Amino acid sequence: QEQLVESGGGLVQPGGSLRLSCKASRMIFSTFIGYSLGWYRQSPGNQREMVATMTDSGVTHYADSVKGRFTISRDKSKKTMFLQMDSLKSEDTAVYYCNLIRDGSREYWGQGIQVTVSS
Repeated sequence: QEQLVESGGGLVQPGGSLRLSCKASRMIFSTFIGYSLGWYRQSPGNQREMVATMTDSGVTHYADSVKGRFTISRDKSKKTMFLQMDSLKSEDTAVYYCNLIRDGSREYWGQGIQVTVSS
């Protein structure tokens, strides 16, 4: 079964760092016409929002709220994407989801992972 599996969340103090990972399981990227990767988050009472995205050519885009603090990256050989989060703030507390869209229409979501920024 094709799926995305996340890891790396947890509790961190304000100003700290965390790195989220998302591994694509049972996906053969060489068969894709194209794809995009992304990280989204959702906090209680709010809609899911885009955090960062990356095209298959490596072009990245970030939400204004995380620019300069978060970095999206990938390791093609390990079929894994990452979200490096630095200078974390309490307002970054949310459930984070990784996302993959292949061939323009087929979409996958990770299971979601909690990130809590608190002293």
